[in-house]
Order: sequence, then C-alpha cells, then structure tokens
Amino acid sequence: MSKTIKQIHELCKENDIEIIDFKMVDIDGRWRHLSIPVERFTEDTLKYGIGFDGSNYGYAAVEKSDMVFIPDMDTAFIEPFVETPTLTMMGNVCVIGKEENTRFDQYPRNVALSAVDYLREQNIADDMFIAPEFEFHIFDNVSYNTSPDYVGYTIDAVQAEWNSGVQCDENNGYQVRHKAGYHCSLPNDVNFDLRSQMCNLMKKWGVEVKYHHHEVGGPAQQEIEVELGDLVKMADNTMIIKYIIKNLANAYGKTATLMPKPVMAEAGNGMHVHMLLKKDGKSIFYDYSGKNYATLSDEALWFMGGILKHCPSLCAFTNPSTNSFKRLVPGFEAPVTIGYATSNRSAVIRIPAYAKSPESKRFELRNPDATCNPYYAYAAILMAGIDGIKNKIDPAKNGWGPFDFNLFDLSDEEKKKVQGLPKSLSEALEALEKDNEYLQVGGVFPKRLIDLWIKRRKADIEKVNAIPNPAEFELYYDL
Repeated sequence: MSKTIKQIHELCKENDIEIIDFKMVDIDGRWRHLSIPVERFTEDTLKYGIGFDGSNYGYAAVEKSDMVFIPDMDTAFIEPFVETPTLTMMGNVCVIGKEENTRFDQYPRNVALSAVDYLREQNIADDMFIAPEFEFHIFDNVSYNTSPDYVGYTIDAVQAEWNSGVQCDENNGYQVRHKAGYHCSLPNDVNFDLRSQMCNLMKKWGVEVKYHHHEVGGPAQQEIEVELGDLVKMADNTMIIKYIIKNLANAYGKTATLMPKPVMAEAGNGMHVHMLLKKDGKSIFYDYSGKNYATLSDEALWFMGGILKHCPSLCAFTNPSTNSFKRLVPGFEAPVTIGYATSNRSAVIRIPAYAKSPESKRFELRNPDATCNPYYAYAAILMAGIDGIKNKIDPAKNGWGPFDFNLFDLSDEEKKKVQGLPKSLSEALEALEKDNEYLQVGGVFPKRLIDLWIKRRKADIEKVNAIPNPAEFELYYDL
C-alpha cells in the first residue's frame, strides 16, 4: 500500500527525523543526493518536485531542460549512515510541462519503468523477476595514482596470501591461499561478521537476502545473494545493496569494491542475474509438457534466444567499464562464449539444475558486473528477451547450444566455431552502434541516450588507453 504524506510525517515524528534526504541516480549509475529540513516536505514537494540541473548528472540536454525530482514515498527508509536523524527516499525525474510533468526519458529509473510497461503492452507477462548475485572485495586499504610521474595502485587484505611472511604481532598465519577462498571458514574468513551485518541491514531496508559467503578469491572476495524481486524494485535494491556494502565496510575501517577485476590473477567480481517472467502471479518459464530442454517453456527459450542474439550489444550496458573485460577471460569461472547449458558456469547463460519447480524455473546471465547502471542493464536484458519472444528466436537452431560440456576445454579449432563475447569495451560499443533498434522499440531507450552512453564510454576508453601501464615497463623498458 502506498504511503501518504501524513504517514511520512508521522514516521518522522516517531523517529525525531530532522532531515529528509533524496537519492537520485546519475547516468553512470552512482547515487547522488540532496537534503531538505523535514518541515519543508509538503504536498507541494510531491506535486511540483525539487528542481535540479540534470546536465551535472551526465544526461543529454533536452529542449525543455527544467527537471524536477519527484520522491517515491514507498522507498522511504531511515538513513543508517549519518548522525543527524534522516529519512531517505528515491524517486523519479520529470520534465516540467504546461499541463503536467512527464517522465524524463533518459532517467535510469524511468527507462526501467518504461521497459516493464512495454512488456505489459505486448501482453507477454506482467513483470520480469530477477535476483542478482553480488560479488565484491573487502580490502584493508587501497591507494591509486595516475599522475605524470607515478602511475600505479596498491591494495591489501590481511587475509591475502602475500601477507603470510609479514613479521608483525597481527599476523596469525591464517591467510587464504590463491583461488582457495570459496566457502572458507573461520578464522580465515575474517569478514564474516561484517558480511552478516551487511545482510541484516539489507533485510531491514527491505532486501530479502538468500545467503552470504566467502568467494573464490583469496584476498577477501565476498558474495551476497538475494531473493527474486520485480525489475524496478530490484534495480532500487541494487543501489541499496552497493550503498550498504561500501558504507558499512567504511564504518568498519575497511574499503569495499564491486570492481570486476581488482586483483590480478584472482577471480573477478561478477553480478550474475537470475531471471524469469511472471503473468497473473505465475512463472511462464516452465514447460509443463516436458518436451523442451531443461523443462524450459518456449517463451523461456525464445527469451533466452533474444538475449544470446543481442549479447554483444548488451555488454555495452551490462559490462560498461574497461575493467569489465579483464574479468571475462578463460580460467576464472567467467564466461567468454555466447551459449547456454544446464549447470555449466562456462556458458554465458546457465540453467540451474536445482531450480526444478514450476515457480522456480529460471536461468541466469553470467556476464554482467556491478559497474553497470542497474536500471539500464536490467531494462536492456528485458528488451532483448522481449525481442526473442516476439520473433521466436530459437537458441538451439542458431547454434548457441545447449553446450553441456566445459567450453574452456575446447580445442582452438573448436573454439573458432563458437561465438564469443566481446573481448573489450570497444567491441561491445561497436556492437551497440550496429544493434540497438530492439532497445528503442516502445520508446524505452531514447536514441539520444544510446548515443550519449556510447560517447561517454568511448571517453573512458580514450582516458585509459592514454595512460602508460606498469606492465608496459616490465615488457618494454629495456628495449
């Protein structure tokens, strides 16, 4: 049930709230915020919104550039990381019109809402339900520099194997070996309590946690998995989860990153996305006839086919950083080929064998990572899937599987027969430039937004490519 402004004021009074904080999403997927005294939150705030300069958030200029933020009171939560009693909430951005405000079509939350609206208009399903997996590292300290006289970075985690020989009173010898962190126990798992606190706070904030554990990477790699939720809510939750991970680590005197590949030669951080479609409260991904592969319905296979067809261009939204493609390499349980299979972590789409019931039947997309803007990424995945259903794209007939074998073990000759994911952000952006019409249907992704996204990501590439890499000194300094 939607909250009323009266209920918000009662909540503020009960908790001695002094400030109301509004969290907005910039184009790259970072939260920004502004705050007002609690007494200034009135009916006019909901009617007229709060004006701001959208150009500073990275969005393209529009003919009517006056934009306002309209709070969504159902997202209200007491801010846990500030001393002043503060109520925080998310919302949507609108363009001011003569008669009424209209959705600003580039704003991430609005794009996600439009994608769900389009799904319903096509009478395919009522919503897409997703469950991302959040992998991240917790370091004890980090430093980096890109000045002309010094380019480099250092990271440290007390549990990393490189600290086994450190002579100090704090060294207890319980470091985690290279790639040996999966489900490691105490005393090696030094961040167990911190992860538990993260999960407890997520639950209080309305995020249903499935479980948490130490991940494969020895230098303090973690994972938290959540339960399925509808697309827009889960995009909101993704922002909340990242916020909690980073801020609670900071409160513990540590630093957390969801960067895809922060540690050389160790497992990277993915954000695998489990998904299914529901109509009238029931999943449409289960094959009751039992004739289809992995008991997936025709709609599920077509949805999968759309994702696999558009996977190269999707990577521009699901893996939008230059660092993303340092993770998508063989040997680290990260996908490098476009295909599907059951229980196969080397395929970009994996069908969990344990998800057998009609309501749990689903598959996961394994290439995304948390550098994405979740609203754009989830909406783009949905639009690709819708295209697959509308055009009945059969993944098997297109040669995308099922690959029920380890794709990493193929010979070089066999690998040439399997379509691969982009090997760089440049390749992903080239694919998006050629393949973006499926995103534009229904007005979900404005062409102006797609062009701007490509321009911004190309600027990232140019910046990174212009900086000498320490490995280049190792390879070429003495030539």
